[in-house]
Amino acid sequence: MHLVCPSCTATNRVPEAKLHDGAVCGKCGAALMSAAPVALGDDALPKFIAGTELPVLVDFWAAWCAPCRAMAPNFAAAAQQLQGVRFVKVDSDASPVASRAHGIRSIPTLVLFDQGAEVARVSGAMPAGELIAWVRGQLGARAA
Repeated sequence: MHLVCPSCTATNRVPEAKLHDGAVCGKCGAALMSAAPVALGDDALPKFIAGTELPVLVDFWAAWCAPCRAMAPNFAAAAQQLQGVRFVKVDSDASPVASRAHGIRSIPTLVLFDQGAEVARVSGAMPAGELIAWVRGQLGARAA
């Protein structure tokens, strides 16, 4: 299984049986499978999406957005429960290239990628349980 390091963007090969055994990046030593969402920007996001074989859920948000701030703990709680999905946060103000590339028109917007391709998106804040159900509905058995 290929995983891109959220810290240095190096691509790492990790056996599927060892994904949740504290896998770390071979280049920088950062954790590859943190249960917490990772923050990425314009430079790292495309490589992370394209090179990570697990599904990737991206939350496009901004600090000034009250619904975004309200949803942040729900996004983090969902990340704890869906450990077979990589959770990413992208500050749309700090990462305008990524926001423009993915056609972000409102925030919060969640975009789900699988095998590097967008498979679904939804805008608006939602509770953790609803978010988990939405991801599972989109991915089926792949959303562990």
